[in-house]
Formats: sequence, C-alpha cells, structure tokens
Amino acid sequence: MRQIAQSWEKDGYTLRPVRASDAKAYCGAFCTDAEVARLTGGRTGFTREEVMAYFQRCLTADDRADFLILGPDGRILGESVINEIDWEARCGNFRIALFRADSCGKGVGSWAVRMTRDFAFEGLGLHRLELDVFSFNPRAIRAYEKAGFRREGVRREAVPDGEGYGDDILMAILEDEWRELRQAEKEQERA
Repeated sequence: MRQIAQSWEKDGYTLRPVRASDAKAYCGAFCTDAEVARLTGGRTGFTREEVMAYFQRCLTADDRADFLILGPDGRILGESVINEIDWEARCGNFRIALFRADSCGKGVGSWAVRMTRDFAFEGLGLHRLELDVFSFNPRAIRAYEKAGFRREGVRREAVPDGEGYGDDILMAILEDEWRELRQAEKEQERA
C-alpha cells in the first residue's frame, strides 16, 4: 500500500488509513453480522487467521488504499477501500462496509463514501472509480448516487437473496463528473 498520511474527521468520527498497529483491533472488529454480509456480498464466520492474512495483504498491496472508519470512542466501525487499482488505466474499484448493522443509518457511511471518493481523484489521480451494489441495498444506492456515482449496468437477478434473487448494479463516477460535483459541493459549503 502506498503511504497515505491523509485522514478526515467529522462529528467525532474518523476516517484514516490502516496501520500495522491496527491488526489486533481490526481482527476484533471484523465480525460482519449476517445482515451486513447479505447487503455487501460478504460472509460471516471468518477465522482469526483469515482476517489477519487479509489485513496483512492490505498493508502491503500496491493496488489498493484502505481506510478505517472509527467511532467517537476510537472503536473500528468499518472500512472504506479503493482496490483493484489499475495505475495505467487510472481506474479503481470502491467498496465500503460498516461491520455491524447498528452502525448504519447515522450518515457515517455516506460521509466516508464522499471522503474516499475525493481521495481517489485528488490523492490517487484516478480517472474512474467504480463499484457494484445489490438492488436490495437501497440505503447504499442512495449514498452512492448522492456522491455522484451513476448507474452503468445491471446484472439482472445475479445475487441470491433469501428465496429470490437481486440485481447486481454497476455504478461509476468519472474524473470530470467528480470535478463538477466537487465544485458544486464547495459552493454549497460556502453558502
């Protein structure tokens, strides 16, 4: 991972790069509950060894930027990640996860989406940032749309959800779209 010095704070919450010293706390926080796993396509029941191996890869990989979302008490609530970075094409994938459903609905995820989006373009110089989201996760879809991501395609009924299937929606934001949106956001902040 590239050395990242940038971090952000809002209302007591912090978004900052992962550090080697976070390993133990990350392992303790990374217990995705069933609802979060359903909404993000993850799974539950990771072993400590699996979590630690993943965390170590995050620290050393050069095709990603990993951030932790910390609560006012300093506890790890989740992560916000730019991964699968193609430096030549200047594009990357975005994903975010709050590890427990009780952390959702407080605006923290939406804030982390915007900060990570800005870092992708300002800090990494990307041209394109993309993601996929499931149709049965309307809260995430709204957060991504508010952050300027646009729908580009749908893999219909691609994701099992209980007794049925949901769609896998591809969304992205391009550098020029981000510049225009960021300018509008700055004007709104000044007003």
